[in-house]
Amino acid sequence: MHDTKLELIVGVFVLVGIAALAYMAIKLGKLEVIGGGNQIEVQAEFDSVAGLKPGASVEIAGVQVGHVKRIGLKDDRALVVLSLHPGVKIYGDAIAAIKTRGLIGDKYVSISPGGSQKELPPGSKIRDTESGVDLESLIGEFIHGNVK
Repeated sequence: MHDTKLELIVGVFVLVGIAALAYMAIKLGKLEVIGGGNQIEVQAEFDSVAGLKPGASVEIAGVQVGHVKRIGLKDDRALVVLSLHPGVKIYGDAIAAIKTRGLIGDKYVSISPGGSQKELPPGSKIRDTESGVDLESLIGEFIHGNVK
């Protein structure tokens, strides 16, 4: 009887441990399995997204408000799908720009939310975009004397 009770307690602790590890893996891996279904998606087209990766941060005024969900190609331009936290308001005159943390840091999308009266509905497109500076091509132009 005592052995059965001990085995039950050990089994419960093992199950709780596995559940905790699974939860941490989902949260740290930024998977949207638990509690991630109500994200707002908007799109933006850029001339170049060199260095930007899915999962990159999306920020407004330096505060993370979402992440880059997908990057694809549409009519010779890069189509970026942004997944934003619920409650984030983006307006019709918003601007999305690709920025770099520091000189050679990670790329992220910075959004200036705009101030017009019309709020962008989920699934719509941010019209004004600014591609990031491609440091490699800039250095190449400098080396070859093509800087303007």
